Amino acid sequence: MKCGYVALIGRPNVGKSTLINNLLGRKVSIISDKPQTTRINILGIKTTDQGQIIFIDTPGIHRPLHKLNKRMMDFVESTLETSDLICLLIDATQSFGHGDAFVVETLKKISTPIFLLINKIDIIKKESLLPLIDKYQSLLDFKEIIPISALRGTNLPLLEEKIYDYLPESEKLYDDNFISVQSQKFLIAEIIREKILYHVRDELPYVTAVYVDYLDGDSGPTALTEDPTTPRPAPEKKVKHIRATIFVEKDNHRKIIIGRRGQMIKTIGRQARQELEFILGTKIFLDLRVKVKEKWRDSPHLLDLIEQQ
Repeated sequence: MKCGYVALIGRPNVGKSTLINNLLGRKVSIISDKPQTTRINILGIKTTDQGQIIFIDTPGIHRPLHKLNKRMMDFVESTLETSDLICLLIDATQSFGHGDAFVVETLKKISTPIFLLINKIDIIKKESLLPLIDKYQSLLDFKEIIPISALRGTNLPLLEEKIYDYLPESEKLYDDNFISVQSQKFLIAEIIREKILYHVRDELPYVTAVYVDYLDGDSGPTALTEDPTTPRPAPEKKVKHIRATIFVEKDNHRKIIIGRRGQMIKTIGRQARQELEFILGTKIFLDLRVKVKEKWRDSPHLLDLIEQQ
C-alpha cells in the first residue's frame, strides 16, 4: 500500500485546479481564467487499490504584494516542505519568462522528488515540446517529465501510475470515501466566489472575498465524502438556509457586484444556488450581501475568518 502527499505547484493560471478536479473526477477546486483564483491549499484525496494519493492544489507562485498574497505564498512554502512528491505544472502555450525562473529558483532549494507536467499539449504543435523539455531539463533534475492535458485527461492515468512509484509505503490516512476535507462553508464560499470571478472578471478579478455567516446544519467536511460515481438524489424538499457576505474594497466595487437594479447579484446568487443544490443534494435559500471593507487583503482578522471557515 502506498500513500502520500503530492503538491501541484506552478505559476498562476497554468491549470492546477482543472488538473486536480479531473484527477478526482469531482470538483473540489474552483476554476477561473484569472490568476490567483486559488488562495489556500485545497486537499483532494484519491483512493485506489494501490493506495491513496492526497493531492494539494496550491496558489500560483508569484511575488506577494499584500498580506493575502504573502499568506498564499506561505501555504506554498509549507507544502513544499511537507510533500512526498512535487508536480510542477507549466503551460505549454507560454514561453519561459521571469515568473518561470522564479518558480525554478524556488524549487532548487527542495530535495523532494519533482515531476514536470507540461499542460495544454492538446493545443500546441508537437515540435514545440522538445525545446521546452530541453529548457527545463537544463535547469532542474526532474524525476519524470509528462506532457498532459488537464482539461481532456490526456496522460493522467500515466501520471497516476508514476506517482505511485515515488510515494512511500504507508497505510491510508483517510477513509476510502473521502474526496476532500474542506468544510461545507469553505465549499459554499468558493462556489460563490467562482461565480463572481466569472461575471466581473474584468472589473474585479482580485478584490473580492466571501465569508459564510450562517449555514443550517453545517456538517463540516462531509459535503465531499460521497462516491462521485453515485447518481445524485433529487434535492430534498427541506430548504437549507445560507447567508454569505461578499467583501469588496470600495463602494464602486459594491455597485458593480450588485449591478443595475440588483441584476448582477441576482445572477451570481442564482448560479451559485443551482450548483450548490446539485452538490449538496438539497434545496437552498441563498442570501447574499455585499459589504465594503477597505484594504481587506491586508486585514489579518478578516483573512483568518475566511481561511478558517
